[in-house]
Amino acid sequence: MQKTAGDKGEAFDNFDEFARDYRDIHNENIRLTGADSQYFSEYKVKWLRDFYGKKEPSDVLDLGAGDGTCLTYFSQYFPKAKLFGIDVSELSIEEAAAKNIPNAEVKAYNGTEIPYSDNSFDVILVATVMHHIRFELHEGLMKEALRVLKPGGRLFIVEHNPWNPVTLHMVNTCPFDEDAVLLKPGYTKSLLKKSGFRKAENHFTLFFPRGGVFKAFHFLEKYMAGIPIGGQYVTVGEK
Repeated sequence: MQKTAGDKGEAFDNFDEFARDYRDIHNENIRLTGADSQYFSEYKVKWLRDFYGKKEPSDVLDLGAGDGTCLTYFSQYFPKAKLFGIDVSELSIEEAAAKNIPNAEVKAYNGTEIPYSDNSFDVILVATVMHHIRFELHEGLMKEALRVLKPGGRLFIVEHNPWNPVTLHMVNTCPFDEDAVLLKPGYTKSLLKKSGFRKAENHFTLFFPRGGVFKAFHFLEKYMAGIPIGGQYVTVGEK
C-alpha cells in the first residue's frame, strides 16, 4: 500500500529499539549495493567536503546524528571543526557518546526545538532523517535549522530518491524504514524555499553499485548530478 504523510501515529519514528544493532540491520539491508553502512556515512561527509572544496566550516551540526557515525567522519575530514550531534533517540545518543569522537558534543533533544542559539553553525547535515518525521512538522524543523545557521551557512538534506527502483526496494524491505514516507526531490527543494532559505538546489548521487566493475564508472557521477535517477539526492539550502 502507498504510504502517505499521516499514516504514522507518532511524530518521529522511534529508533531506540534499533540503537544497539542499527549497523548490522542496515548492512544486511544494503548488501546488493556492494558497500556497507560505514561506506555510505563516509560518502555523505566526503560529498560535503568536496562541495566545500578547500574551505573548512568551523561549526557543524549533525541533526539526527543517530549513533554518531557521520560525526566520526566529520572529525576525520574536518579536523579543526567543532562538531555537534543531536537526535530524538536517547539510546542512539548513548552509542554516539561512547565513541568519544574528537571535538564532538552529542545530546538528545525533543525533535522540534534545536537546543542551540541563533547563528551557531556553518553547516547542518540532515542525513536520511526527514522521511521519518511527519510531513506537517517539516517546515517547523527547517525554520529551526535556518535559525541556528549562520548567515551564509548551508543546510544539507540527504534523502532516498523515490524515483529510483533499487532505493524503493531497499526502503520497503528495511525494518527501520517500515513507516518511512519518502520525500520527492521537488518537495524538499520547495520546503527549503518555503521555510525561508535564500537558495535551494538538488544534487543527485549514487547512480551505480559501489563494488566490482561498477567502480570504474563512479567518476561519472559528478557529471550526472542533475539527472533525477540517482539512489539518493542532496538538497542544499543557503541562509
